[in-house]
Amino acid sequence: MAEVTPQPQGSSSRGGGSGGRGWRGRGWRGRHRGGGRGGSTANASGSGNGNVEGSQTTTATAQPLPPPVTVSTAVPQQPIGGTSQPVVSDASSSHQEGQIGRGRGDRSRGGRGRGRGRGGAAQRSIVTSHRGGRGSPTSAPRQPDSSSSQPQVRHGFNLGAAEFVPGQPVSVTNSTQGPGQIRPPKFAPAPKPVMEKSIAEDLPTRIHEDIDNGQYECVICTSEVLRSSRVWSCSICWTVAHLHCVKKWHKNQIKQKEENQGPNQPDGWRCPGCNSNLLEDPASYHCWCGKEFDLKPIPGLPPHTCGQTCSKPRATCPHPCSLMCHAGPCPPCTLMGPTQTCFCGKNTVTKRCSETDYTNGWSCQEVCGDYLPCGEHTCSQPCHPGLCGACDVPMPSTCYCGKERKEIPCNQRDDLLESFNHGQVDDEEEWFEGSFQCSRTCGRKFDCGHHTCQKPCHPQDEETSHCPFSPDMVLNCPCGKTPLASLPVGPRTSCQDPVPRCDKPCDKILACGHHCLDKCHTGDCVPCFQSMDISCRCGRVTSRSACHLGHVEPPQCFRVCKAQLNCGRHECGERCCSGEKKAAERRKQKRAVNENYESEHICLQVCGRLLKCGKHTCQQLCHRGSCNACPEAIFDEISCSCGRTVLHPPQPCGTRPPECRFDCRRARPCGHPAVSHQCHPDDVACPKCAFLVERPCICGKKILKNQPCWFEDARCGLPCGKKLKCGVHECRKPCHKPGECEDAEVVGSHCTQLCGRARKSCDHTCVDECHVPFPCNEDKPCQSMTFTTCPCQRQKKQIRCGATRFNSGPDKHMTLKCDDDCLRLERNQRLADALNIDPNHSDDHVPYADKTLKMFRENIAWAQSQERELRVFAADPELKRMRFKPMPNHQRAFLHSLAEDFGLDSESQDPEPHRHVCLFKTPRFVSAPKKTLAQSLRLVKTATATAAAAAAKPATPANSQPSPQAFNALLLTTPRFGLTIEEVDRALASDIAAASRSGPALSFTTSFLPSEDIVIKAIPNFTAAAIATSMAPTPQAVESVLKDLKSAVARTSSKAGLANGVVLCHADSSLNIVRREGDQAAGADGWSAVASKGTWRRAPSGKVAPPPVASSSRAGGGFFALRKLELRKKKVEEEKVEVEEDWEAAAEKLEGGSSDKENDVVSTSSEDAQQGHHDSEQEQSSLIAADA
Repeated sequence: MAEVTPQPQGSSSRGGGSGGRGWRGRGWRGRHRGGGRGGSTANASGSGNGNVEGSQTTTATAQPLPPPVTVSTAVPQQPIGGTSQPVVSDASSSHQEGQIGRGRGDRSRGGRGRGRGRGGAAQRSIVTSHRGGRGSPTSAPRQPDSSSSQPQVRHGFNLGAAEFVPGQPVSVTNSTQGPGQIRPPKFAPAPKPVMEKSIAEDLPTRIHEDIDNGQYECVICTSEVLRSSRVWSCSICWTVAHLHCVKKWHKNQIKQKEENQGPNQPDGWRCPGCNSNLLEDPASYHCWCGKEFDLKPIPGLPPHTCGQTCSKPRATCPHPCSLMCHAGPCPPCTLMGPTQTCFCGKNTVTKRCSETDYTNGWSCQEVCGDYLPCGEHTCSQPCHPGLCGACDVPMPSTCYCGKERKEIPCNQRDDLLESFNHGQVDDEEEWFEGSFQCSRTCGRKFDCGHHTCQKPCHPQDEETSHCPFSPDMVLNCPCGKTPLASLPVGPRTSCQDPVPRCDKPCDKILACGHHCLDKCHTGDCVPCFQSMDISCRCGRVTSRSACHLGHVEPPQCFRVCKAQLNCGRHECGERCCSGEKKAAERRKQKRAVNENYESEHICLQVCGRLLKCGKHTCQQLCHRGSCNACPEAIFDEISCSCGRTVLHPPQPCGTRPPECRFDCRRARPCGHPAVSHQCHPDDVACPKCAFLVERPCICGKKILKNQPCWFEDARCGLPCGKKLKCGVHECRKPCHKPGECEDAEVVGSHCTQLCGRARKSCDHTCVDECHVPFPCNEDKPCQSMTFTTCPCQRQKKQIRCGATRFNSGPDKHMTLKCDDDCLRLERNQRLADALNIDPNHSDDHVPYADKTLKMFRENIAWAQSQERELRVFAADPELKRMRFKPMPNHQRAFLHSLAEDFGLDSESQDPEPHRHVCLFKTPRFVSAPKKTLAQSLRLVKTATATAAAAAAKPATPANSQPSPQAFNALLLTTPRFGLTIEEVDRALASDIAAASRSGPALSFTTSFLPSEDIVIKAIPNFTAAAIATSMAPTPQAVESVLKDLKSAVARTSSKAGLANGVVLCHADSSLNIVRREGDQAAGADGWSAVASKGTWRRAPSGKVAPPPVASSSRAGGGFFALRKLELRKKKVEEEKVEVEEDWEAAAEKLEGGSSDKENDVVSTSSEDAQQGHHDSEQEQSSLIAADA
């Protein structure tokens, strides 16, 4: 009976629509058609989309039932597995199912309802039924116990459910369901039983049962072969596999054979089960007997059978198989075989077909009795197959000539021939039968009575033979060339007369092929004594030899054949090979491989190469190319290392263990937990143990912590320190195993280190190899390097020591002499002593070179650390040498320059990338400078700032005019039409970048003026980093940079066609041009201003600089500068100058040019004056250049 159960809101029922016309809807028919337009969230009785049997959710009956009954009671509990009990729900609306009428339901979910009636209540009822049977309509529902401890369930939620934990299985409570809770299905599906493999006695039955039970695996893909699979079966081993797998297998076999072509390859392809060679390709799917193709499974019949009679012919039986189409071999025939006659034909027998020997027949074991081939005797053997054989009965026999009689087997006698008895046989009969030929000559006399027959034994005739030497028989001379009638002798009258001979050569052909050279003679020819040319077997050597009388054996030369055999791996190697010429002709014709090889060059060795399986060798004849796959098969199970993944036999030889998807079970020998990793073969090691442990180093000096467990050879890195065999030196090798010191492989009591002991003739060490216990050999000069200096110790030179047992040092003539600089320094020292000048006085003197300070500004932190190390080295009187670590060349240049300022000697050693700087204390070193680099840098910055302030506000007379503003921009006049700022910046980028690197920190901006001219203004950068790494950006410094930049910009502008001219100018913050190059200076009075600017120069401190001191050693430099000035003037005069109308502007231009030239002369003179101060710097620069 169907009951009505309330469905809570939000349940998962599909479909919708209002309840249609009570029980007349389609819901009770067991197959719902979903979807009305209205309806609540649950299905009505007339709509649904599921057919859930035995459940308390949306279900329907399988047969027509009476209309559902609506009872306003609570929902009773339903026992699991029992008879279906009525489930009653409360009707909350007057318009429930059973109300007849047309209407629409709620539109909350679903589509258009199919039933009639008015639905749409908030809580709707569904029709449920249970397969257990109809419940009694009069049975009263049970009321739930209010005191029960069941969790309260409302609207589909279980208030007493266990807490949900992610990753853990959800616990299902099997307690009594509460109101509104969804109940589990009453009947859980039973698990499918696992069938075991068949144990039937015959193979066809086992194949059928295993396929039916899903226990038959394909030997290729190891998947199950099912009734619905398209299969293929081997006709030799009866292995069944998937047809598509076999086709892939066959395709791979053929492809591999085409790629690896070689001689003696068998045709066909190998069976994946038994490795047998098959010729028939796998084509289409058919039944076991081959009558039906592409058949479908037939219920009630074995898998893949057509149901017809097998009718396969048997190899040893004339009857076809009478069973139904089946897999595997056909069983033995059970019918009666045909009647068989024995071998001798005397008896017959009839047996079962399986017992009948169709191939060999049968024997009755009676005496054969057939006549033997002689036709006289019968066979005495028992009934036997085939012919009876030859007759072995001994028979008395006489030869044909009658001289010999004996018994010989019947089958060895010759033909029986009649022979005449002329007295040679003792029998009285005139004729006798001869049956064999003896070894004697006939000996019967001819009719002449003098000569006898010299023929071998033959049948005798009754009449005597005519003598062959009779005159009527001999008509020519013995050689046969001359008739006897033509010879000048008398005719012969009897056979005993000699045969006349002619004078011609015999010329008979001998057995060797030569002609007889003797004159005509009687009897046999003498042996041949002629000489002949005989070639060796290869035909390359010919020798002269005596005639071999027809038995020519070619000699063998000593030439070894180098022809390659057909295998391509071996050479012939035979002496005097007869096929060498043929091989040369074949190579000339460039024939294909393995085509028309000579029989002598067929390699007959066994290949013997190891096959891919790694166990067997190739047994074919030696061949080209790769060997075929191993033809052997493995009939044992192949399992992985853990044994959980297995490949069942048969498998091709060389099959590797399968790849296992389980984790490796091997335990670590160290005892640490293993890292989870996949099962792997034994030849692959497990991942190394990464646990950190304490382990002693291999030399045993230290216990190292945090060492990986797998790392056994832990090393502390300390030198060994053990005494070597010599007893003087110690092992310098880092931490190593005992017995592996550096002298372990040295024979004797010495080691391979340098001696290192101090020489008695000098303080240097012995550089010879260890020669303990012998003393150092000081007869040879010492090759160590040392320094020699001048008397004032300013100069130094590196020389070899050269000390010996007889000479304690270098020669005296190698001492350096003081030069002019030495005299100058000595004079300055005497002046300081005379004037009582304290060398430690505090002043603004900077004891460092400009290049040292410049490199210091580039990397202040690193340079300060190097300076601290040098000061520590300079303060320690015991340290004479200091070595720095390898570093780039620019850092080494800084150390060289700083060492020169400290008074130390520096030297770069070793090639790149290990080149480093070494410092030495020589007699010219006194002490480190009192001022640090940082203090000196501050002094330079202070002096620069003071000079800039003095230049900005010079002390001028009261009547003088203020100095003009310095240039701070470049002006590009008359620019090209359509020129843009981006084009200008791109064209002048390289020139501006070069100017920024050489001077103060500046940035340039490009702008267009209203007059369409272009101004490039230089803006100083006053950041701390910029000031620390470059000179102060004073107006004079900016103007100097712009003057240098002007020529480069003018060249680039002219080359690129940017503008017609480039001039210097001063632009204010609003880009107004205040001053332009060529304007008349304020306060200038014509030519007097021009002359005045060329006669004096203002010093930076406001005082007039003293005139430069002329030096004879530097006179050439000043003269060179004046000469350049003269050449420049001549060049200007030679150029064609246009006549200027405005003489004041021309004077201003001339003023600027003369001022520049005068500056060149003054700068050249000042350089000459400072040349002596920079001599030491030039020497250090040469060292730095050599280092770089």
